[in-house]
This record gives sequence, structure tokens and C-alpha cells, in this order.
Amino acid sequence: MRVNFTVNGRKQEADDVWEGESLLYVLRERMGLPGSKNACEQGECGSCTVRLDGVPVCSCLVAAGQVEGREVVTVEGLADFAKQRAEHGGCASGACGTSLQDAQQWQSKPAASRTGENGELAPIQQAFIDAGAVQCGFCTPGLLVAADELLERNASPSDSDIREALSGNLCRCTGYEKILDAVRLAAARGENHTAGQGA
Repeated sequence: MRVNFTVNGRKQEADDVWEGESLLYVLRERMGLPGSKNACEQGECGSCTVRLDGVPVCSCLVAAGQVEGREVVTVEGLADFAKQRAEHGGCASGACGTSLQDAQQWQSKPAASRTGENGELAPIQQAFIDAGAVQCGFCTPGLLVAADELLERNASPSDSDIREALSGNLCRCTGYEKILDAVRLAAARGENHTAGQGA
């Protein structure tokens, strides 16, 4: 089977996809995007989280054939996705997400590599670095994607909002406090940026 879909703003085509092949496998092995991690393959750990039409999903549980004609954003595309969102006014109310139409019209800019290396970071990625929320890094891509989606729809999340949004993502290295700190930091920086624009 052939699957045509958009990944990080670029039209992609995967040939000879067998019916049991997961989106995770296609992203990692066929598209050369290793950010989403293959850990439990049962949708329990969140390491493979991507956004499918704007919604966080475990890519290990999504059959590749299900993404025909749809939009996928991986951790490699977060920086471009966040920049585009900021350029188009973002989510002023804090209660919205990216519409399917906007997601389909989004285009990433060429990067130094297909994996997003040597490029700018999304605010949530920079916050994870600044807060020391990265240890082994295996869970980090899924946490980043989930946290980015949370901050898109809720610019000022409470601690319980953050915990709920990240509840599907497991980390074996930390006690999660640094991860919570990173999301709080990204939210605070987003509020300061928005306040600066309104002044």
C-alpha cells in the first residue's frame, strides 16, 4: 500500500507499507525521523508521541494507513510549528488548538538536516534545557510534543493541568519535578512574550 501524508509541513509518500505497519515505524525507518522513540509499543509510555491533525497520539498504536491525507508533527518539527503559530497570532484565548486547515497549510522551512539539528528550538524545547528536564532523553520527545500541545490550548496551565496533559508519558530517570518546572517556565515565558506584544 502507498500512504501519502504530511510530516512536519512536507508532503511525504511511503511505498510498500504493509497493513500492520505502525506510523512510528514509518517515521523512524522510512522517513529518517528518529525523534519519536520506540519503547513499549503498547501506547503505555508516551515516548513515541506525535501530533496527528493537532492531537497528541502514540504513533506506535496508529496504523500507517490511517494517516493517509493527514498531518503529522513530530518533535523534529516542533520549532517550525511553534514559530508558525507565533507568526499567526498563536492562541490568544489559551483555549484553542491548531485547526486541521491550518495544520495542512503549514510549511516547515528547510533545516540543516531532516532531523531538525542545528536549527532553532521551540520555546518548550529551550525550557526543557534551561530547567534541566532532560536526562537520558528517551522520553523527552514525547514529553515535548505533549507539553507543546498543552501550552497551545492552555497558555497558563495549573500544575494539575500539566500533570494531566503529561500523564501518558513515563520517565524512568526523574521524579518529574524538573519536567514540571520546564513546562511552568515555558508557560511563564509565553505569558511574558504575550504581555510584551500587548504593551
